[in-house]
Amino acid sequence: MSESAALDALLARRPELAPCREQIAAARDALVTTFAGGGKLLLCGNGGSAADCEHIAGELLKGFEKERPIPEDLRARLAGQGPEGELLAARLQGALPAVALTTHVSFATAFANDVDPRLAFAQLVQALGREGDALLAITTSGGSENVLLAARAARAVGLTVIGLTGPSGGALAALCDVCVTAPGQGTAEIQESHQSIYHHLCREVEAHFFG
Repeated sequence: MSESAALDALLARRPELAPCREQIAAARDALVTTFAGGGKLLLCGNGGSAADCEHIAGELLKGFEKERPIPEDLRARLAGQGPEGELLAARLQGALPAVALTTHVSFATAFANDVDPRLAFAQLVQALGREGDALLAITTSGGSENVLLAARAARAVGLTVIGLTGPSGGALAALCDVCVTAPGQGTAEIQESHQSIYHHLCREVEAHFFG
C-alpha cells in the first residue's frame, strides 16, 4: 500500500483525524529522514504519554507488522559463531533505534533529588541526543514543562522536534519542526487519537525500511 493510500485508510477509520493529514504525513517524513540518515528517535512524555513512549519504542525496536530480516553480512557473522550464533542469525529482527527517555528510573530519581525534576528529560536529551536525531515530544496539553524544556534542549543540540499534542498545540507547537495537533475532548480522547496516529507512523516507517 502506498503512503497516500495508507493515510487514506487511517482517515477512513478515524475521520476526525482528517484535519491532521498534512501533519501526520510530515511527521512520517521526518522519521524516515532521521532513520535514513543514521539517527535515532528519543521520546518523552508524562503519565499515559510516558506509556505511549515505551509503546512506540517497542514497535520500532522489533518487528511490528512485517518480517524484518537483519542484514546479510551480520547474519553471516553471527552464523559463523556456532549453534548459538546460528540461533541469533535466525531469530534477531531488524530494528529502528528508539529510546524512551521515560525508562531511566535510577537516573531520574537521582536527578530529581540532586538537581531539578523538571530538567530530567532535557538532561537526557543533551546526554544522548546528537545532531541528526529526532525527539518525539508527547503532551496532550502541549504545555508540560518538562517536555517543553526537553524540546528546547533538543533544538539546541540539533535534533528534529516532532510534537504530538492536543487540538491547541499549546506552547510546544512553537518549538516543533512538525507538530501533530490531535483531536479530542480531554486527555483520554486525545490519547486515543495519539495511539491511532503513532501506530500509523510506526507502520509507515516500517514499510519504508522493511517493505
